[in-house]
Amino acid sequence: MKKVSAKFSLEKRKAIAGWGFISPWIIGFALFLAYPFIKSISMSFSKITDISTLDSVFVGFNNFLYAFTVDINFLPMFLKTVTSTLIWTPVIVIFSLFIAVLINGKIRGKAIFKSIFFLPVLLGNGFVLKQLLDMGITGTNGIITIPESFYQITGSLVGDIILNFIGQLTVILWKSCIQIVLFLAALQSVPEPLYESARVDAASEWVIFWKITLPMISPIVLLNCIYTLIDFFRDISNPIVGYIIQNGVKSLNYSYGAAMGWIYFLFIFVVVITVFAGMRKLIFYGGEK
Repeated sequence: MKKVSAKFSLEKRKAIAGWGFISPWIIGFALFLAYPFIKSISMSFSKITDISTLDSVFVGFNNFLYAFTVDINFLPMFLKTVTSTLIWTPVIVIFSLFIAVLINGKIRGKAIFKSIFFLPVLLGNGFVLKQLLDMGITGTNGIITIPESFYQITGSLVGDIILNFIGQLTVILWKSCIQIVLFLAALQSVPEPLYESARVDAASEWVIFWKITLPMISPIVLLNCIYTLIDFFRDISNPIVGYIIQNGVKSLNYSYGAAMGWIYFLFIFVVVITVFAGMRKLIFYGGEK
């Protein structure tokens, strides 16, 4: 009985600690986001009749149907965003893990590398990247350029391919900073005796990675997958986000903007839940039987 009681007490303390960590968010949501959250739901099913007072009439699912059946821009932008996100997410996660494994090796200046990779967060991840993209970071007239002499030697096609590759690599580096730091923390938390035991049994580094490292850091893999998905879906450079802002805020069409926002939010929610449910059985948590 004492053992069961002690275990229950430990789990209870962990639960209390967890609620303590998320309590600032809960309080902030209740104070600042709960009313806009509910108001946006109501607005998505309504049509505003007076913009100054936000008086509205109930129109049901008309705004949602308009997005899929009338608006010729919403669905193509939506599908383009979804496709791009689903392609980039595994690329970012795999790249982040690869860089983290390299940095975690026996190299000098680990702290410097961590600072370099975390620099985009300090600069403002989404906003600064959008400004760089708007300046043409992937174009020949932007801040990353190739000399005209190079185009004369290789031709415009090869030059554009190289420039596009540099631009895509810049986006990958910029979007993987937090994931790299999280992977580094996870890698450094793996117990060293596990590695020593595996090497005594003549296990190769490849086997050690798949049998020890990856299972031990699997919760962070899931965390980074979900974080990367959400980060791409909500990014300020995301075309569908810009389209919702343009039609919902700048054009004062708040009802339609709210409907598009909720379509987008519900899709993101379903994708995140699907990823979490699909990877759940692959996750190893230390201390579980």
